[in-house]
Amino acid sequence: MTARISVLAAAAAIAAQIIYPLVHGDLRDVVTVWVVLLLAAASITHAAVTRGPRWTAALVLVTAGLGLFSEVVGTATGVPYGCYDYSVDRLGPALAGVPLVVPFAWTAGFYPVWCVASLLARGRLRHLVRIALTTFGVVGWDLYLDPQMVADGQWTWCVADAGLPGVEHIPVTNYVGWFLVAAAMAAAMEWFDHRISHTDPSAPHHDGVPITLFLWTWLGSALAHAVFLDGPGLRYSAMYGSIMMGFLGIPLLVVLLRSRVRQPEIPDTPPRA
Repeated sequence: MTARISVLAAAAAIAAQIIYPLVHGDLRDVVTVWVVLLLAAASITHAAVTRGPRWTAALVLVTAGLGLFSEVVGTATGVPYGCYDYSVDRLGPALAGVPLVVPFAWTAGFYPVWCVASLLARGRLRHLVRIALTTFGVVGWDLYLDPQMVADGQWTWCVADAGLPGVEHIPVTNYVGWFLVAAAMAAAMEWFDHRISHTDPSAPHHDGVPITLFLWTWLGSALAHAVFLDGPGLRYSAMYGSIMMGFLGIPLLVVLLRSRVRQPEIPDTPPRA
């Protein structure tokens, strides 16, 4: 039953993201909140089925907990992201100026990337590789997220001319902060992963939901920013996000293709004894 909930939540989240460019104003704010909640629900329920309740509790603690802490400190001090403020009352209840839905966005963004990094990491240094890949993937996700949400007015930056070419209104310090926080999350989950018993999927199809969400985010966001959404820097964020997430996305496609090619054929009739 929980597995079905994960699939349904993922499908509903994708549907909500398709609706997002078609709505505006208060309705878009509602859709934004539902996208985050549905993505988080898909990730949490999938983790519970495939990795167990203790591992899932660690996931929420690390991602939502550390995410909320970093956002509260960030809005109050400017560390580690830079000076920024959330718009008031647009994304629901808030704690210390941070909408309570925001920590679950960290969970929703982190888990699919972690699952893909787990599939790709190999060799003696696979644990360090998984941390590195997860960090890069989460930062790549933010290269989509921040320009889109800033274009929608969900938060604003104090500095408007210290960013990447084409998205100067979002300071580079934001991505440095994301890199540090994502690396801390990945390292913490690596620690928990070794100490909490769970079922670790050994084949891509066990992680079909998070892999699908990763591919949808990587390719769908690039298309949305390039074609369907309007706002400063979105054409550039389509490029930056697709390149950064592509460090995981392209090897993932290769692995999935090889897995499909190597899949043994099932004979139409049973062999004779």
